[in-house]
Amino acid sequence: MELNKGKEVFEWLVCILIALIIVAIIKSFVGFPTVVSGESMDSTLKNGQRLWISRIGIEINKYPERGDIITFEAPEQNHLYQSKVEADLNNPVAKYNENTKNIFQKAISAISLFGKTDFIKRVIGLPGDHIEIKDNSVYRNGEKLNEPYLDAGTQTTAEGGMFTDIIVPDGYVYVLGDNRENSSDSRRFGCIPIEKIEGKAVWRFWPLNKWKVIKN
Repeated sequence: MELNKGKEVFEWLVCILIALIIVAIIKSFVGFPTVVSGESMDSTLKNGQRLWISRIGIEINKYPERGDIITFEAPEQNHLYQSKVEADLNNPVAKYNENTKNIFQKAISAISLFGKTDFIKRVIGLPGDHIEIKDNSVYRNGEKLNEPYLDAGTQTTAEGGMFTDIIVPDGYVYVLGDNRENSSDSRRFGCIPIEKIEGKAVWRFWPLNKWKVIKN
């Protein structure tokens, strides 16, 4: 009797392990749901809305496209703003404290299907792009961007950030929140490495009356 009970427990543990592996594979290569937290994308995505994040395009193409809305691992709290002393305009990249997560934390992150993604922003610049924040607007390679996704009257200023006239380095992207006056983004912390990108927002599925396929 005890032998049968032990065998049943073992079988349940194996089933749970297989399920977790499947979830981790889906999240790593297909996609996962997330919840919008905060107001940095307020003109496009509201706090509490639920999205499907796709990893397929990122896995295939490596880089997102300009205008895509992406989720990515946020720099640590002490690197969310680089001061004039800290900012290296010749290497305008976000700083991360590597190896801060233990094995257990990494495993939880990989298998957590409903885990909240750190940051969600819009891709403004790809490697080689010259990004300038001036005259209350964004300029890419000398041309003022047409940004119909912003609320009328939105102005894009430096917001105290140092990275407002830079060339995006290879292996990085420049991101901004659509709510430009209330967004911690590449203006403050620099360009995001592509290996920190978690996926692209492709579908808003909640609330149901706001159901929408997200396009750049």
